[in-house]
Amino acid sequence: MPSDLAKKKAAKKKEAAKARGRTRKPEDGVNGDAEKPEIQENGAAEVNGVDSLAKELDEFELKKTEARAVTGVLASHPNSTDVHISSLSLTFHGQELLSDTSLELNSGRRYGLIGLNGTGKSMLLSAISHREVPIPEHIDIYHLTREMAPSEKTALQCVMEVDEERIKLEKEAERLAHEDSECEKLMELYERLEELDADKASMRASRILHGLGFTTSMQQKKLKDFSGGWRMRVALARALFLKPFMLLLDEPTNHLDLDACVWLEEELSQFKRILVLISHSQDFLNGVCTNIIHLHQRKLKYYTGNYDQYVKTREELEENQMKRFNWEQDQIAHMKNYIARFGHGSAKLARQAQSKEKTLQKMVASGLTERVVNDKTLSFYFPPCGKIPPPVIMVQNVSFRYSENTPYIYKNLEFGIDLDTRVALVGPNGAGKSTLLKLLTGELLPSDGMIRKHSHVKIGRYHQHLTEQLELDLSPLEYMMKCYPEIKEKEEMRKIIGRYGLTGKQQVSPIRNLSDGQKCRVCFAWLAWQNPHMLFLDEPTNHLDIETIDALAEAINDFEGGMMLVSHDFRLIQQVAQEIWVCEKQTITKWSRDILAYKEHLKSKIDKQMHDL
Repeated sequence: MPSDLAKKKAAKKKEAAKARGRTRKPEDGVNGDAEKPEIQENGAAEVNGVDSLAKELDEFELKKTEARAVTGVLASHPNSTDVHISSLSLTFHGQELLSDTSLELNSGRRYGLIGLNGTGKSMLLSAISHREVPIPEHIDIYHLTREMAPSEKTALQCVMEVDEERIKLEKEAERLAHEDSECEKLMELYERLEELDADKASMRASRILHGLGFTTSMQQKKLKDFSGGWRMRVALARALFLKPFMLLLDEPTNHLDLDACVWLEEELSQFKRILVLISHSQDFLNGVCTNIIHLHQRKLKYYTGNYDQYVKTREELEENQMKRFNWEQDQIAHMKNYIARFGHGSAKLARQAQSKEKTLQKMVASGLTERVVNDKTLSFYFPPCGKIPPPVIMVQNVSFRYSENTPYIYKNLEFGIDLDTRVALVGPNGAGKSTLLKLLTGELLPSDGMIRKHSHVKIGRYHQHLTEQLELDLSPLEYMMKCYPEIKEKEEMRKIIGRYGLTGKQQVSPIRNLSDGQKCRVCFAWLAWQNPHMLFLDEPTNHLDIETIDALAEAINDFEGGMMLVSHDFRLIQQVAQEIWVCEKQTITKWSRDILAYKEHLKSKIDKQMHDL
C-alpha cells in the first residue's frame, strides 16, 4: 500500500500538472490573458507602450476576426488530449473557405497544413488560436504570428519570461524562503519547480536561441537593437521554450537562414504534443511532419506520413478515383444508349431497358465518383531580355563594411557574372548574402575596389520587403496599369497578371484583402515586366505555396538571363542553381558538391556545436 506521504506527493504532482494546464497560456494575445498586455506574445504589447506597427497589426487582426465566421461541433471527449471538430465551416468576408468538413488533431502528431495560396490556411490557424472552434480549455494553444516588438529586454530575458508558471513559482519560493513557518509549502514549491526543470530554464532558453543563430553576446543584446527578422526568431524561441500542448506555426522558416532551418527541422521533429505547421518547403515538411492535411475544395483531407508520402498516396488515390470515374461513366453511357435504343422495342427488350434504367437510378442515388479536380497549375514568365556580351558585372578587389567602426563583411572579392550565371548564395545570417546583392545592384557602394556593370544591363531584385511598396487600396490590375501605363488595354494586363496565378476577383480586389502569397505574386508580375537581364532573388519563396514555387523554378530555368538566389528552400536551390557560393568569413567560396551535401555538412556542424554547449 502506498504511504500517506507517497499519496500526498502524487496528489501534489497531479495538482501541479493541472496548474500547468491552467496557467501556461499562449502569449500571442490569442488565448492569453487580455488583462496583461505586458505578456502578450510577439511583442503585441509592451508595458511601456506599443509601437505603431504592432498597433496596426492588432487592429488588422481584429478586423479579420470580425470578418470571420466559424462553426463547428466538438466530437472528441471534452477531457481528451485529441481534438476532433465535426461540421466545421469557415467564411471570411462572406467567402466560404471551409464547408462542412472535420478537423482532427491527435496528440503526438505533427501536421503539415498545405494548400494553394488564398485557400484559407492561415485563416484556419487564426480561428483555432482564437478558439473560434470549440477546443477544450485544458489544451493550451500557442500561435506564432509575428515578431516581438522592440524593447529594453534582452533576447534571453524575452524567452525566459514566457513561462508564466515557472516565474510565478520562483517568486513565491523566494518570498517563502524568508519565512520559517512556511517550510512545508516551500518544499512543495521546489517539487513543482523540479517538475518544470526550473534550474535548467536559462540553459534551455540559451540552447534554443543558439540553435536559431544567436551567439552568447547577441543573447544579451536588447530587443530594440535587433531587426524584425531577428525579433521574429526571438518569438519563435519563446514558442519552443514554452512547449505548449498545441503549437501553431505559420511559415516559421521565413526569417531563417539554412543553418537555422536545419536546426529547427531537427528540433520540431522531436515535438511530442500537437504541432500544426504551414510551410512552403517540401524538404522541411519531410523532415518534421508525421501527417499532412490538404486544404482542397473547402475540405480538409488527411494523409499519413510526410510530404513525399502524401504525394505518393494522393497520386495512387487519384489514379484509382479516375479509374472508377471512367468505369462509371462508361457504364452510364452504355445504359443510356441501351435505354434509348430498346426502351420502346419488343416487350422483352423494353423490360431489359427498364431494368437498366432502375440500375442507373440506383447508381446515381448512391452517389457517383467525382472527376479528380487537380490544383490549379500556373506558369510564371520572365520575358526575353536579349543578349549582352560578357562580362555583364565585374567585381574587382571589392571590400565592404557599413562604417569605419564596424568590421568588414567582405574583403578583396574578385569575380564576374554574366547571363549564364545560375548561383545560389548560402551561409549564416549576417555573413552578407543580401549585402552582396545590394552591392551588385548599386544600392550599396564598395568601401574599396570597384564594381563595373555593362551600361545596358537591367537588374530586377526581388526581396521580402517588396510587398511594402504595393499600394494596398489599389487592385492588382490598377496597380500594374499605373506602373506600366504603356499597356493601355485592361484585357492585356489581365492576361499578364493571370500568368502569375492571380485570376478573376483577385485581380480587381484591393491588394490589402489578398493573402501574403497573393501579394508576392503581384510583386513578381511587377518585377518580370521590368524586363531585367539579371534576376537577383532574395528569399523569393516566402509566403508562396508549393505549386507556385515549382512554377517559379520552371520560369527561372526558362529565363534567358542570369540569376543569383538567396533562399532557405533547399528544394528550390536544387532545382535552379548550377553553382553554390558560400558567403562566410569575409569572403566567398565555391561549394564543390550539391545543396543536399551542403545540408548534411550543416547538420554535422550543428550537432557538434550543440554537443559543445
